[in-house]
Amino acid sequence: MYGTTAQLPEDTERTAFRQAEKRYKLYKPPNPKSRKKQVSSRTDLSEVIDFHAVLESFRLNGVTPPGISRFDCPGFHCPVFCFDDRPGFYFIPGALSIEEQCYWITESLQTFPQPPNRTNHTAIYGPIYDLFSAVENQKVLIQVEGLSTDVKLGLSSSENSPQSSRYLFSEARMVASKGEDCKSVAASVLLRKLRWSTLGLQFDWSKRNYDVALPHNKIPDLLCQLAKKMAEPAMPADNEFQPEAAIVNYFGRSDMLGGHLDDMEADWSKPIVSISLGCKAIFLLGGKSREDSPIAMFLRSGDIVLMSGQARECFHGIPRIFTDDESADVSALLSQFSSEEDHLILDYIRNSRININIRQVN
Repeated sequence: MYGTTAQLPEDTERTAFRQAEKRYKLYKPPNPKSRKKQVSSRTDLSEVIDFHAVLESFRLNGVTPPGISRFDCPGFHCPVFCFDDRPGFYFIPGALSIEEQCYWITESLQTFPQPPNRTNHTAIYGPIYDLFSAVENQKVLIQVEGLSTDVKLGLSSSENSPQSSRYLFSEARMVASKGEDCKSVAASVLLRKLRWSTLGLQFDWSKRNYDVALPHNKIPDLLCQLAKKMAEPAMPADNEFQPEAAIVNYFGRSDMLGGHLDDMEADWSKPIVSISLGCKAIFLLGGKSREDSPIAMFLRSGDIVLMSGQARECFHGIPRIFTDDESADVSALLSQFSSEEDHLILDYIRNSRININIRQVN
């Protein structure tokens, strides 16, 4: 997500939000060779709200836990819940079918990082075309500058990739056989280090605003249709959500997203539509100050969160991703990616999380 995160470290360490982040984050196990005494501790998740359990209980007895209400949205086909003290926040558990989840996971890995969409790799390597295909073919990205002419001619550049690119994919053995010394990185490493891609209007991270001058494509029609449909509970009557920009976040094993605000859109009455895919996570929803104690809840693959109005002023973040077999909750997804041609997606999603956030900018 792009938003406000700046605050002095000595201040954040004392806030209620920071304390909650530390409580739930995944700490790496200590080095077994260390002389320090190893203390095994299991994170207490007893206060984390599970909206799938809330939904099951509501269907059985028609009641919700204190502070949580069922939101009635006529004509909307999914159950929606909200917090009484966080107006503008809506949780839609299990909004996407397993087939829809698989489709958007595949799109997030194969299509969404494609230029002119920008990623966290763009500033370093320039536009990278067909990253997922390069991973499938075990290629490496090499720096073109300084290579001999015969090596340049032998580069297997993508049909989409312009010849002016500073980096191109190639067979690792081809460069090694020529005895060339060049800067290179495996495509598989780039995929694992992919942290974000931007769709639609592109966000300028250095200026912290949307730059309409940057080349961009419109958000894919299917994603627009999904966002419009899912935004309905948070939209005023007779208003339709207009998706103009999106960011796709990619989370690995120990990744987290610190507390922040998403405050760069002009109209905060319009929601952010946030789609969760892959491994289960903990989401913290705070208040308008970091001093406000946040509410912790689980996010599972297929869940959708809406944040509009006053909720847009609330700090929020992801302190924890669950990637162990017991807690990740991705068994249904893994069974769908069982064919040989899907093995890369299977290997990726078994210990990763993807989050698609769609926004109306103007």
